[in-house]
Amino acid sequence: MHVVKRFANSLILVWIMCSSTTWAQSTNVLTLTSADPQEVQEESPWSFHGQATYVMQWHPDFSAAYTGQNSMTPISNSAQTSDITLYIGRKLWSGAEIYINPEIDQGFGLSNTLGMAGYSSGEAYKVGAQDPYFRLPRAFLRQTLNLSGETLTLEDQANQVATSISANNVVITAGKFSVVDIFDTNKYAHDPRLDFLNWSILDAGAFDYAADAWGFTNGVAVEWNNSWWTIRSGFFALSTTPNSTNLDLSFKQYQLVEEFEERHQLNGHEGKFKILGFLSRGTMGTYADAVSQNPSAPDTSLVRNFGNKTGFALNLEQEITPTLGAFARFSWNDGKTEAFDFTEINQSLSFGLSMKGNQWKRHQDTVGISQVVNSLSDEAKSYFRAGGMGILIGDGGLNYGNERITELYYNMALSKNFAVGIDYQYVSNPAYNQDRGPINIFGVRLRANF
Repeated sequence: MHVVKRFANSLILVWIMCSSTTWAQSTNVLTLTSADPQEVQEESPWSFHGQATYVMQWHPDFSAAYTGQNSMTPISNSAQTSDITLYIGRKLWSGAEIYINPEIDQGFGLSNTLGMAGYSSGEAYKVGAQDPYFRLPRAFLRQTLNLSGETLTLEDQANQVATSISANNVVITAGKFSVVDIFDTNKYAHDPRLDFLNWSILDAGAFDYAADAWGFTNGVAVEWNNSWWTIRSGFFALSTTPNSTNLDLSFKQYQLVEEFEERHQLNGHEGKFKILGFLSRGTMGTYADAVSQNPSAPDTSLVRNFGNKTGFALNLEQEITPTLGAFARFSWNDGKTEAFDFTEINQSLSFGLSMKGNQWKRHQDTVGISQVVNSLSDEAKSYFRAGGMGILIGDGGLNYGNERITELYYNMALSKNFAVGIDYQYVSNPAYNQDRGPINIFGVRLRANF
């Protein structure tokens, strides 16, 4: 009851602060319309939006031959998270805008966000607190350099001041934000506040992107948009040590990301295909060195040296009908070193469908289903078999099997500004361990937008 009251008070606070703003569905989707330059000039230079999200997850008892330090508890368990975010933007000089996203967070993931490589809630961070605490996850500058082509209007929404741009342009984003705000985005599977919840469905599981323990970093991204393609390049700070709450702001440890996106039409329906590559250079331990140093209790933190980690991701989204879309991702990394900032996944394949509720006269509702298969490299398997611990996993032993997760959600719009969702995940071989599970995870999501 205390949690419910706290969440209700949070919603009231956001309503008071943001009641004059317009609802925006996502920080990653920009609405384009034909531009009238005179109308754009009359738009406010400010943008104010807000959101509040509450997620509760629960699983019943499940079978476990043993339980280790990083295992999900096999005893029936529940956990909740809540957050309130303001999206504040302001135009500066020509083509320039600045944004900040003050946020209040509270709560924990199931088993303190441990026990699954593809973790069950994208609203749960690797750190948590019982009481609300303040953060500033994003504070960045965006500069658009117009090149050529027709003039388009970007409508006022979260992290987008109403403005006009040319169809061909260069966009530079610098400051603090999440790598996956810009890279590896997908229309149907990318936002835990709107669609799927599982980490390895929201993002490419093997993309070990630079981030602090909350999923954000400092850096710069450059996007060159031209006709049917976009090229993106990024330079970002890794955390000071793997899975740290602090970033290496000296940029001695860093990540380079490159992504190519092509846009197409298939039978008149829009689609995108992206290929991404990344290189991380930082102080990290290899699985082989850890096992060699201590075969009975390996620890990558004791064998860290400056080295490289590489990987790639393929990302497809395709509209099938105006109300039905499909998506798929495949990702891989070299699997020689410990996970640096994301999770212990060396190869991942996910795919699924997303449908609007038009056919049953619920036009703002969405239903989605997805399957993901995550796997480890041979070096990682040996490390966890010997009892090694990682960021999210480590049962003290390992009877290996690919981690398989099926997720189904239904998001129901109760009004323009409020939605309730239900979520179900079936997890086989959690943390790649055939001696544990399967786990049935049930979830409820409440979201208000202002």
